[in-house]
Amino acid sequence: MRLLGNLLWFVFAGFWLFLGYIGAGVVQCLTIIGIPFGLQSFKLAFYAAWPFGRAVITLPGEGGGLSCLGNLVWLLLGGIWLALGHLIAGLLLCVTIVGIPFGVACMRMASLALTPFGKSIVTAEELANLRRPYELVVPAFNTPRS
Repeated sequence: MRLLGNLLWFVFAGFWLFLGYIGAGVVQCLTIIGIPFGLQSFKLAFYAAWPFGRAVITLPGEGGGLSCLGNLVWLLLGGIWLALGHLIAGLLLCVTIVGIPFGVACMRMASLALTPFGKSIVTAEELANLRRPYELVVPAFNTPRS
């Protein structure tokens, strides 16, 4: 089901969003100061092209002051325009009944386009492993010895 969703997504919105992020990344990588922002844009480009089966999470320790500063600079360098692209694509997708779930997903991605620093993109399997409670291994002291 993920494959079908990703293929439909790529045809209707993912390709254009991917191109937008790649273009923003190339422009941001033109200066040395912009390279971290360009790399972030490339990471988001692949997520925007093929999002189903992946999740955006904030890991403990990733949302510090440097992430806040990075998000502020990102917002000024292009985050607003990328988020606006997500909102426009989401509205266009919501015109048809079949496109409504894709439109809603696209609008959810707009918040990621505004503040990407401090967040990680993981697969569904990695997310399940993160959510699995750690198993406590306690040695058995009362086991018979041979």
